[in-house]
Amino acid sequence: MTTTLITGANKGLGFETARRLIEAGHTVYVGARDAHRGRTAAERLGARFVQLDVTDEDSAKAAAEFVRADAGHLDILVNNAGIVGARKPVGEVTGADMMTTYDTNVFGVVRVTHAFLPLLEASDAPVVVNVSSGLGSLAACADPSRVEFQVTVLDYNSSKTALVMVTSQYAKAFPAIRFNAVDPGYTATDLNGHRGTQTIEEGAEIIVRMASIGADGPTGGFFDRTGPVIW
Repeated sequence: MTTTLITGANKGLGFETARRLIEAGHTVYVGARDAHRGRTAAERLGARFVQLDVTDEDSAKAAAEFVRADAGHLDILVNNAGIVGARKPVGEVTGADMMTTYDTNVFGVVRVTHAFLPLLEASDAPVVVNVSSGLGSLAACADPSRVEFQVTVLDYNSSKTALVMVTSQYAKAFPAIRFNAVDPGYTATDLNGHRGTQTIEEGAEIIVRMASIGADGPTGGFFDRTGPVIW
């Protein structure tokens, strides 16, 4: 049985990814900061709930200990939890704003990955999927023909760029683990007030695909629905 943990899985892309992977036969741990929402989501999905606040080191460690005691290893980690940030013009963004956004979108991924590395290394075919964004692509944001060029958001965009580099560094340091970042596309979620042009089902597609690659799959890349992204 494939064991999978998804952070921020009580709604949106995380919830849909959990649903699809459970359908594929995975045992899924729904990671959520809010215990009530997390348990409710897990019950709806037929998953297992683990309380996990990615901004809290002790919470990440406790979640890893819970999964270790329950399953003994982890096959797939999907770092999905993220925040949209301060929603301010570039010139009004402060250092504190940047810290808050990075604390979830970048440092949170590092906290969770660090806590679960021993359990991933105990798997025969470990995979980590980090949910980034096309807004983190340097190439897309510099191309006037792309929609990403029109979105000037200092904290969120740069945090997703940083996450791609974080992913590549883990991939080089741990060649036995398939580490990849993904861009779900402009998906209708709470982060954008459901203004996205894709459905949740469409957005989750690349997350599910990269979570299912196995030991022979790519590593250290950035992927969207069409394939590798030049970031």
